[in-house]
Amino acid sequence: MSDFTPTEMMTIAASRALTNDDVCFVGIGAPSAACNVARLTHAPDITLIYESGTVGTRPDVLPLSIGDGELCDTALFTVSVPEMFRYWLQGGRITTGFLGGAQIDRFANLNTTVVGPYEHPKVRLPGGGGAPEIASNCGQIFITMALSKRGFVDKLNFITSMGHGEGGNHRERLGMKTRGPTRVITDLCILEPDPITKELTVVSIHQGVTREQIVENCGWPIKFAQTVIGTPVPTDTELHTLRDINARTKKAHQGNKEAA
Repeated sequence: MSDFTPTEMMTIAASRALTNDDVCFVGIGAPSAACNVARLTHAPDITLIYESGTVGTRPDVLPLSIGDGELCDTALFTVSVPEMFRYWLQGGRITTGFLGGAQIDRFANLNTTVVGPYEHPKVRLPGGGGAPEIASNCGQIFITMALSKRGFVDKLNFITSMGHGEGGNHRERLGMKTRGPTRVITDLCILEPDPITKELTVVSIHQGVTREQIVENCGWPIKFAQTVIGTPVPTDTELHTLRDINARTKKAHQGNKEAA
């Protein structure tokens, strides 16, 4: 399985960031795929939590939404949404959260609200949902997004979820005790915040990708770490696991559509 797509590389790179001891707040889409690949490979004891209140869920297929019955059916237990946010999230019991967005800036702040002026936007987006609380209260945040000038912008139209604010110790000055975004996984590379400035910096480049491609697809003058490594390519086991769960998911959802 030497051939793989950029999306597969991004998903598998994200899965590798998780450990057996993580209690992870999972998002739908790429984060859900990454977390479940981790569960099915190197982190079988990871605890996956979805926003709907399902704790310790072990889905056989990827959910369509946080309200998918697959999550509740395979969870250790399910709590109310208020309990999920007040006790689990705001109580500091979740080590890692996964987020994505329509736009991100150099300090990993996210926009999922509007593109363009707030009063007269070009695009009205879904909004924050639970993302602002996840960004503030999880021990650390991983972000998965495809690298493009449309998404990686010099200045956000609206800050929905705070990353590192204005950079430096901005989170600390606001009284936030969590680490914020520690890794941004894209289809071309992996970025981490600079230890001092907190500006996102390229630390790993995926196979076949050049620095020029990364620069061309970013909306600000992107920086590279002093030492940049090559991202290890997906193993046969990782690719098989991801493709297998995607195939099961496609089959299950097509079946539901036909039944409807």
